[in-house]
Amino acid sequence: MGKKRVVVSSSETTAVVVEQLRGWEGLNPEILALIFVRIPADAMVRGVPFVCKPWMEVVAGPYCWHDIDVEAWCRRRDVSRAVDVDFVVKKLVRRSKFTVQRLSAYRLGESGFFLVSICGRSLKVLQSPMSSITDYMVIKHIKPLPNLKLLDISHCYKITHKGIAAFGNHCKSLIHLKRRMPPLLDEDCSPIDDSEAKTIATTMVSLQRIELCFGRFGDMGISEIVTKCKSLTHLDIEGSCNVELNYGDLKEICESLEHFRCPQIDYSDGFFDNDEASEDVDSVSSIYD
Repeated sequence: MGKKRVVVSSSETTAVVVEQLRGWEGLNPEILALIFVRIPADAMVRGVPFVCKPWMEVVAGPYCWHDIDVEAWCRRRDVSRAVDVDFVVKKLVRRSKFTVQRLSAYRLGESGFFLVSICGRSLKVLQSPMSSITDYMVIKHIKPLPNLKLLDISHCYKITHKGIAAFGNHCKSLIHLKRRMPPLLDEDCSPIDDSEAKTIATTMVSLQRIELCFGRFGDMGISEIVTKCKSLTHLDIEGSCNVELNYGDLKEICESLEHFRCPQIDYSDGFFDNDEASEDVDSVSSIYD
């Protein structure tokens, strides 16, 4: 049998390539979203929607916004006004149709916090360091967030033990609290204020990981935490100059934890090195999925 030679014109080749490209358009929106979310949020908004109409519809829909991370954008833009952050956060939360599972944003304000707080059962991780949220805002706007597992309110100067109590009373599934504050000056180390530590111990008893760097609390406050938070495995109180670990058997209890960092321990020997800390973060982050 003789061989038959087929010649394909350039126009036909182009048609085949175009047809293959159209396969992307026909993909399920959820599958496309899994690809798009690997792109930084601001880059995705600026570039992806202009490729084709189906891609624009995917980015405008809820599937790309279950995880909202604008932390890098906040850093790069040096956004100093909460209203700018709130505008972006509100827009993306609405796109998600209030199905956000994780939000990470600096300098969150009242209107942004309000919209995030009504995400309800879907929200698992809320990271809003350096926000302007006050106790009054938290008490006024916080709704039950039964599945929230990680809360980061580091460098939130306007939140006190009253706001922490409101979070604790509405977020019963919390297992990780970040409450890192800026380093204290020597004259700021007194008087001791155990109010936040005692509130955490009373309202967040299920916590497994607690980061309270540079807090004003003393031995009594830490004793309340390690006594009442029965599931605690990680405690970081580095820079908390009022802690002396001289209260009863507090030192022994703290050192029996899986990981413990405090002002009295020298970390130069690799007690809590970065590799080990990174592994811990990776292992715990899987719990939030």
